[in-house]
This record gives sequence, C-alpha cells and structure tokens, in this order.
Amino acid sequence: MKLRLQLLVESDAGEIVTTEEVAQLERRSLRPEEIGLSLTEAKQMLSNVQRAMVQEQVAEYLDKQSRCSDCRRMLSRKGQHEVVFRTLFGELRLSSPRFYSCPCQEAGRTSFSPLAQQLPERTAPELVYLETKFAALMSYGLTVNVLSEILPIGDQLNTRSVRRQLSHTAEQMESELGEEQWAFIEGCQRDWNQLPRPDPPIMVGLDGGFVHAKDQGSRSEGWFEVMVGKSIPSGGEGKCLAFVQTYDQKPKRRLFELLKSQHMQMNQQITFLTDGGEDVRDLPQFINPETEHILDWFHITKRLTVMNQMAKGLAGISRPAKTMMILKCWILAVLRRIWNG
Repeated sequence: MKLRLQLLVESDAGEIVTTEEVAQLERRSLRPEEIGLSLTEAKQMLSNVQRAMVQEQVAEYLDKQSRCSDCRRMLSRKGQHEVVFRTLFGELRLSSPRFYSCPCQEAGRTSFSPLAQQLPERTAPELVYLETKFAALMSYGLTVNVLSEILPIGDQLNTRSVRRQLSHTAEQMESELGEEQWAFIEGCQRDWNQLPRPDPPIMVGLDGGFVHAKDQGSRSEGWFEVMVGKSIPSGGEGKCLAFVQTYDQKPKRRLFELLKSQHMQMNQQITFLTDGGEDVRDLPQFINPETEHILDWFHITKRLTVMNQMAKGLAGISRPAKTMMILKCWILAVLRRIWNG
C-alpha cells in the first residue's frame, strides 16, 4: 500500500492555488512497527508541511507589502537578504526583499524590509515556551536532547541557545514585575467590606535553605540562601515561587504578584506556614490585612525533640549545674535575638 499526502492551498475565493506533495508513505504488512506513522516519518512530514505553509504565507504577505498603501503603486526593489526564523518544526530561511518607499511618501527615498519588520523576534513563541519550560525543569543538555528527540528541530538547538533564551525570557519577566514596596495593603476596612464574598483561605508554605559550595573556604563564603514557597488556594491549582534571599530585590512584590494571580482579595484570609525564622516571618508582613502566621507542625516537633534531648541529658547532673546550664542557654537565646534585631 502506498500513500501520498498533498497540501492544497486555496485562495479567498475558494480556488486551488497550489498543490504540493509533502509525504510519500509505503506499507507492506501489519507489523506493530509499521502501524501508523513512525517518529521519523512524523517529524519529516511536519517539517515539510511547515515549509510549504510558511512559503505561501510569506509570499502572500510580501505581495501585499510590495505596493504602496496609499497610491497602490508597485514599489521598487533595492535587493534582498535572508531571514532565519526558528520554529518547533525546523529552521526556516526566508527570502526577505527590501523595497524603496513610494515617492508619494513624505519620508523621502528610504528603504525598508517588510518581512524583517514583521518578524523582529526570530524565534516562534511556542518554541520559546518549550525551551524555557524544559530548561527551568532540567539541565540545558537534557532539554536539547528531549526536544531534538520528539521535534524536527535538527541541529539548530544547542545548550548555548537554550541558556540564552531562558535568560532572555527571565529578563523580560523581571522587567514586567512592578516595583518593590514595604506594604501592599490597599484601602481601608470600609472598602474591604464592600468587596465580594472571598473564596476560602489560601494556604502558603514558606521555607528557606542554604546551598553550600563544594569547596568553600569558610562557613561565611561559598553559600547562598534560597527561599521557596507554594501557594495553594482551596480547590485550585498551587503555584510555586523561589528566589535567592541576598540577591533578589523584590521578594515581597514577587509573593504579592503570585497571590494576586490566584485572585487574592483584601478581605480574604491568607494562612502562612513557616519555620518561624526571621526572614520567612518578615516576608508576608503587610501583604494582606487578613494574614495569619502559623509555625508548621514539623518545626514545632523538631524544637520539642531538641528540648526533650536536652532534658534527657540533664538527668544525671546536679541541681546547681542544671540551673547554671539553663541560665546560660537562656542568655545565649536572648543575645541571639538581640543580634538578629
């Protein structure tokens, strides 16, 4: 059995303008490996359909741009160059002509490239999305391997381009983030009473951890603190955030925008579960007037366990020595709290 797949391009009037064959398939048996399309055939087919489709799109667009929008006169061509556009289904090299502006325009004799102006970003949005998503979840090398395995991208994708795209996307997202504020509570109680009935409370877990370098010279260098959190609305999908404590300049704004994306209202209860540390306790302050802060059970149990071990260690010590040890611990705790502000 032989199969031929053709692409038919119709005009707005319904007439067949172009017919192009994009695939030829042949099957001789019903073995499992020959049922349907193989991955190689599917990738090649998608690449061919993409190429033929884009060629027609570009030709139609350039045909419209080759005439003056005012007087409809044909524009003179200055030359052409090649525009490289990266997509999910392969790299496209598009011929981009350059036209002189029409004499009826007041700008004078200037030239422009309509295709280059129409495609300022030379990467398709869906490819940017997949590169960014996978690179945020795994290494750059694995991202390249996975996308190259399932998509007809070819050799155009490499770790350097993935890293560059991820950095570019992160910079764009950071530029769209608003300015940092010490408080995000808006309005007063009268305004909050007029808001619609809020959804059930949002539960937010916050915690911090230290990432140490492999060969750090001392305990004060070669490490940084990472703050992570997850916000879970009742009946909704949770969202996560993370940032480096000593590097991020907008931690409160980041948390506020996360809650705002989950439709947080000023009259809605927000419950924060933390380990009670100074950093994580200060972060949610003045985010919402209905905020409640709770020390999570894991860290309560952890502190009780430490106290229990201390009590067991004091079993064989005389009473004056116990009193002196407890006094020293209390003094150290007070000094530590004063030192941390």
